[in-house]
Amino acid sequence: MKWLLTGLLLLTLAPATAAPLPKGVIAVTARPAPDFTLQDLDGGRFSLAAQRGRWVFVHFWASWCGPCRREIPAIQRLVEKMQGEPLAMAMVNTAEDEDTVFDFLGVLAPDIVPLLDRDGQVTEQWQPRGLPSTYLVDPQGMIRYRVIGGQPWDEPPYIDFLKALPAKK
Repeated sequence: MKWLLTGLLLLTLAPATAAPLPKGVIAVTARPAPDFTLQDLDGGRFSLAAQRGRWVFVHFWASWCGPCRREIPAIQRLVEKMQGEPLAMAMVNTAEDEDTVFDFLGVLAPDIVPLLDRDGQVTEQWQPRGLPSTYLVDPQGMIRYRVIGGQPWDEPPYIDFLKALPAKK
């Protein structure tokens, strides 16, 4: 890593070999991910702490959100393309009832198992700046990347980036 001082601004220059991040993916200063345990639509439980040792795609969404509605089919295709990869998916629905979530995903993304943040407390802890919002949590439980807004997650730059995550520390 090289440092460049320009005027009063100190810039960090990434090594020339660093691959660019896909559009919308922002590297953030590492911070502990707020832990949560939520029930999924099938009655199972998902604990973020239990995912230690692998990367986790934590995604906040709602059926009433226009960008979420457009993005969910791409995430459905992402789930299909990431089968067998060491990436956990936490699709957190923000404070909607089970019938609304079931009806919405049944049409657009039948393979996604949503987590129900019934009272909105998990969403409040994470404080996404808008919906949809995605966070990538590293194997040590630290947030490393943030994405605000819908992205074409099933396109090659995103798939390649997510498949390369296990190599990133």
